[in-house]
Order: sequence, then C-alpha cells, then structure tokens
Amino acid sequence: MDNRLDRPARILLVDDEQPIQTLLSYPLRKEGYDVVQATDGMQALERFDEQPFDLVILDLMLPRLDGLEVCRRLRTRSSVPIIMLTAKSEEIDKVVGLELGADDYITKPFSVREFSSRIKAALRRAEMSRAMQAGPDEAPLEVLELRIDFPKRTVRARGREAQLTFVEFEILSALARAPGRVYTRDMLLSRIWGDSAYRDPRTIDVHIRHLREKLEREPKDPEYLFTVRGVGYRFRDTDS
Repeated sequence: MDNRLDRPARILLVDDEQPIQTLLSYPLRKEGYDVVQATDGMQALERFDEQPFDLVILDLMLPRLDGLEVCRRLRTRSSVPIIMLTAKSEEIDKVVGLELGADDYITKPFSVREFSSRIKAALRRAEMSRAMQAGPDEAPLEVLELRIDFPKRTVRARGREAQLTFVEFEILSALARAPGRVYTRDMLLSRIWGDSAYRDPRTIDVHIRHLREKLEREPKDPEYLFTVRGVGYRFRDTDS
C-alpha cells in the first residue's frame, strides 16, 4: 500500500525527445519531486501500472501510442491529474485532450517558470481533492433531475451517476454553489487553477461543453449550465 504522506510527489514524465526529458526533469527533481520517465505511449502505460503516481505529464506526439490514446486509457483506470504538452498548431488536439479527461495543457514553447507553475497547481488541486473527501459538511444540492453531493464529490443526473473529472466537478461546484451568479472565464480559471496566467480562457468553454454532454438532457438547450453571451456562465437560479 502506497502512503502519499511518506514520499515526495511522484510524476510520470512522458516524452520521446531526450533533450525535453532532460530539460523538464531537472527542475522537477530540483523541486524535490520523484520523476519517472517514459519515452513512448506503451511504456508510459507500463510505468503507470508499476507504481502509484500523483501527476502525469504527457506529450501529445509519441511513438507506438499517441498521447491522446494514452490519456484515454489512463482515464479508464485513474483520476490522476494529466497535463498534456502540445504544439501551437495542435489546437484541435488540445480540445480533444481536454474532452478525454486531461486536466490542463501547456503549449510549446514554454518557460520553466510557467511549467513549474502548472505542476504546482495540478498537485495542489489533487491534494485539495483528497482533503475534500473527508467528512460531510454541506448538504447535497438538488435541482430538477440533478443532484450534487459536494462532500462525496458525486453527481447524479436523471438518476444515473455522472463521471466527472476533478476540473469538471470544480467548475460545476463553483457555479452551483452560487446559482444565478455570472462567472467570467477568468474568474473560473482563477478559482480552479489559482490564477488565470498562461491559460487560454477557451479551456473553460471545453469543460462546460463536456459538462453539458454529461448532465443536460439536451446539451444545446441546457437546463442547468447557461451561457451569458459575452461574459461567461451561470448555474440555474434555484428560484426559477
């Protein structure tokens, strides 16, 4: 049994370019993290099965099995935070990666400072998630056919449990705890990731679309998550 308190955070770094491995692993180890390296998609899955990880840094373009497929397979077995590394020309793949369950992405080229900021934020979110699983301190919210149990971090839509990623649940929670209040994209970025630096506000749009697909009867005609054009998003006012 792995005890997270007895060891430094363990990070799986997946990239097929040795210079990138060297460049990224150095600051991670300097911060005290335990870094395990993999150079292709199949090796990444093998390494992941060998021991528990607190974070996966996953390049999009990998031999044997690409990053999107690795992300998809990891999400079938774990909720570990996943940060994808992408090139500027891979906009569609960023969106697909987020929809497959990646928590964040970093666009190459990036600074070591940005990289370090993203890593710390992802690990902080994961630690918050574990802490929030403690005891019940808030009543479930029920609106129409949606039930959100905040302490248990579970969501049921029309009687069926919805499988949300950590980020999706955090966005839903932020909106649902203040029904009717409008949140801008930057407000949600800051609330979920601690700040909005280095992040594309469209990331929020992708997560909202994914939430609607999981929760709404008709995603294009939502009952819970509404767009406020030119501003952001709001949750259904419970008085309506």
